[in-house]
Amino acid sequence: MTDRERDRRISDLGTLKALAHPLRIKVYRGLTIARAATASQLAEQVDEAVSLVSYHLRKLAEYGLIEEAEPRSTDSRERWWQPASDGVRIRDEDFRDAPEKAAAHTAASRLFLEQRNEMYRRYLDERAHWSPEWTSAAESAESVLRLTAGELAELAVDMLALVRRYEERGRAAEAAGDTQGRENVAVHTYAFPFRV
Repeated sequence: MTDRERDRRISDLGTLKALAHPLRIKVYRGLTIARAATASQLAEQVDEAVSLVSYHLRKLAEYGLIEEAEPRSTDSRERWWQPASDGVRIRDEDFRDAPEKAAAHTAASRLFLEQRNEMYRRYLDERAHWSPEWTSAAESAESVLRLTAGELAELAVDMLALVRRYEERGRAAEAAGDTQGRENVAVHTYAFPFRV
């Protein structure tokens, strides 16, 4: 892991709204995957104009979500960006004290869910193009548990710790030059109470 902050907690409405824009979250995700990129590289990734992506990068930077990175090329005209932290965290408790904040948090959460669902739909549509090794390794499951709120909180901490262990393993392997056979892998978890 880097020396940067781990999972910056977004607790103010302005930063939440800055991130919760359909194109901005795609740009932010692309930057997180690349670890550092230019507006041109990200524009190609999200299929948008460089000027539009540059605008959204500046908005993300304005709220401290991204920052300028060390140049990765000799072209001094290129401006490189990187995430300002290793992840972000948005907690319900930070937005429930006012109706406007709660509504913005719900809208942002729905946007994030829609984009995650789109990522998974795209995988399903492209699954035939992945090797049997990858399709066998991919997982989709649902578990219905009977827990207390405390047990759910403990489960969430444990699951996050497990994901972090694999994230750090992958980063360490790449830093050591072990890139053979590595792909981006999305792990989406949702753990929530419900009634029938």
